[in-house]
Amino acid sequence: MQLNTFKYTHEATDYLTMRDPELGKAIKRIGAIERRVMPDLFKGLMSSIIAQQISAKAAETVWGRFEKLAGDHVTPASVYKLDVEEIQKQGMSTRKASYLKEIARRVHEGELDLEALTHLSDQDIIKQLKALPGIGIWTAEMLMIFSLQRPDILSWDDLAIRRGMMNLYGLESLDRSTFEETRMRYSPYGSVASLYLWALSHIPYEKPDDRHMDKK
Repeated sequence: MQLNTFKYTHEATDYLTMRDPELGKAIKRIGAIERRVMPDLFKGLMSSIIAQQISAKAAETVWGRFEKLAGDHVTPASVYKLDVEEIQKQGMSTRKASYLKEIARRVHEGELDLEALTHLSDQDIIKQLKALPGIGIWTAEMLMIFSLQRPDILSWDDLAIRRGMMNLYGLESLDRSTFEETRMRYSPYGSVASLYLWALSHIPYEKPDDRHMDKK
């Protein structure tokens, strides 16, 4: 079975390479990246909430348990009928479990139309989603990347992205203004840059003097 992955073209990677040679070297070294996406907006939102403040590996484990609990069909109806305690026992806080159930209720009862998000700008999507319980900017940004496949999302609130940027440029720290300058350089392909920065977040930090030495 072919998995749904984030779609991007050579146009995006060529542009990023032209705008930022350091990132271009990383793109060439890493090659094409396949990151799974969830086109189903409800499932994507549930997954993004579950992933809040935990590692990617832990999020995958908890999501698998949650999916099984919902009967392998994560729908507003299947989640709404679950007890908060049942959800919590899959490996999350009671508060997070209550957020999942409340959002499922709103979608199930027609108070929240997730499909309407597809017609909104990035900023309007963030504004609408932030009004929901348990959802902040990061969760909205993850939904925009991994469900809506918006092309220009680079999240300051994502620690791994900031770490990847620091590793890429050999920085010991990263302030918001430097991040924003870099984000503008990546635009309009911030989401593709995000994929590579996530990959780079696992590379150990090297001091600038070491990074540019000839290897013997």
